Amino acid sequence: MMNIVLRISLIIFALVLIYVITKVLKRGRMPIKYSLLWYFSALVILLVAIIPISLEFFSNLLGFETLSNLIIGIFIGLLLFLTMSLTIIISGQNKKITLLIQEISLLKQKVKEEKK
Repeated sequence: MMNIVLRISLIIFALVLIYVITKVLKRGRMPIKYSLLWYFSALVILLVAIIPISLEFFSNLLGFETLSNLIIGIFIGLLLFLTMSLTIIISGQNKKITLLIQEISLLKQKVKEEKK
């Protein structure tokens, strides 16, 4: 059975994470589509804390010694998921930036030709 202190800590952490994400969204510092990744992570953490019985089954199935090791594994998995998602987002933005630079260069060249 998951320790009650661990469960409460995870619930508090998830709620604080949701609060911080919401504050950042209200200030316009992050687009909604990117905040969904963070909301998903907070939801997973909250589910882990609320429904620990399902975790015990997976912990035994995967061969973890203690439930806290599985939770650390879940956190590492979430971090890898977030890193992969953010890398994909950055890669897409780099492609858009390159395209914009090319379009601006073409427009500058047309402006120079029209001035001559």
